[in-house]
Amino acid sequence: MPKAFTPKVITANALIEGDVVYFTESNDWVRDLAQAELLTDEAVADARLIEASAQQDKIVGAYLTDMAAGDNGPKPVHFREDFRATGPSNYFHGKQAAH
Repeated sequence: MPKAFTPKVITANALIEGDVVYFTESNDWVRDLAQAELLTDEAVADARLIEASAQQDKIVGAYLTDMAAGDNGPKPVHFREDFRATGPSNYFHGKQAAH
């Protein structure tokens, strides 16, 4: 039996800076997970991933990742994506300074 589709966002790394970025409804890449497009339909998610992956002048390594709907936008359901959303843990800077 196929696994049921769960909500997802498209994430990648910025080509030049290497920062974690998320794909939006307006086909832009942002560093704030709250602004990411939450995809709830599998066919739409697959099509959006193709669109996002075509932006090779901006990003590298685009993929779909599981998320849950949160009060302030998508919310990670796995540790790896929570870690990617908050940034490196070796010292307090960047995204961590904003939280």
